Amino acid sequence: MHRTGMTELEVVLAVARRNSFRGAAQELGMSTTAVSSAVAGLEARLKVRLFNRSTRSVALTDAGQRYVERIAPALAEIQSAGEEAGSGPDAPSGTLRINAPQGVALLLMESLIGEYVRRYPQVRVDIVGESRMIDIIGEGFDAGIRLAESVPQDMIAVPLTGDFRMLIVATPEYLKRHGTPKHPGELLRHQSIGMRMSHGGIYHWELERDGEKLQMDLPVRMAFNESPAIKEAVLQGHGIGFITEWFIERELASGALVPVLTPWCQPFGGLRLYYPGRRFVPARLRALIELVHELRPAGGVRTPKKR
Repeated sequence: MHRTGMTELEVVLAVARRNSFRGAAQELGMSTTAVSSAVAGLEARLKVRLFNRSTRSVALTDAGQRYVERIAPALAEIQSAGEEAGSGPDAPSGTLRINAPQGVALLLMESLIGEYVRRYPQVRVDIVGESRMIDIIGEGFDAGIRLAESVPQDMIAVPLTGDFRMLIVATPEYLKRHGTPKHPGELLRHQSIGMRMSHGGIYHWELERDGEKLQMDLPVRMAFNESPAIKEAVLQGHGIGFITEWFIERELASGALVPVLTPWCQPFGGLRLYYPGRRFVPARLRALIELVHELRPAGGVRTPKKR
């Protein structure tokens, strides 16, 4: 890692992101001792404790949280200014940090990211998957990925995929035992595999047909906050699921999962790569954006097949 007069600030932000001195050390390419010393030195000069430490956890104090919220945007701007001043014809390098929903990395790896790392071997790609929405600037990310409806209005959005659909699916064996619903109201007789949202609640299935909109609150047999676990539970016949179409394309093609009530499953805006427009765009991110534009017409980033 390039050492500057801002090293202590970079260390504090890394520890805050990782909630770990060891994790911050790995991210920054420093020793754990050096990270701990940098934090302790800054705390001594500020005369305030920024982190509460125990043998098992590291967490920001109230003062530390306020400090991080103030310095993160400023440090990001300073780093961007340095990158802009030093930009030139050299190949993209450094670490490209992207925040994305859980499970999306698999979609990207099969096309976009695999091609990106082959073209730009000097760039290290770090994709963090989580369901909660975050401030990508404040938490040190170059860009984020979210559904179109969730992208903050002050961000520039680049389409990664076409529209998506959530499909209601079950195994043939499950439907043989419990019956195939012909109307959304019949879903209430079925056990569902629920999606646990970041706020702690269970996602209510949103259905629509010919202008009629329904929110279904089904009995929940199991609940998970990750799509792979939901798919596996449905495949094992534990209940009926509501899953993004692209994520179950193979299972639909093989007949392992069967869609029901498809006229009630309407498409919605797909994934968007987004980033702040008011900041300098690093070469590593510009290269990714250019690759997205190049691959999308050729289907490089997979989109759901129409059924």
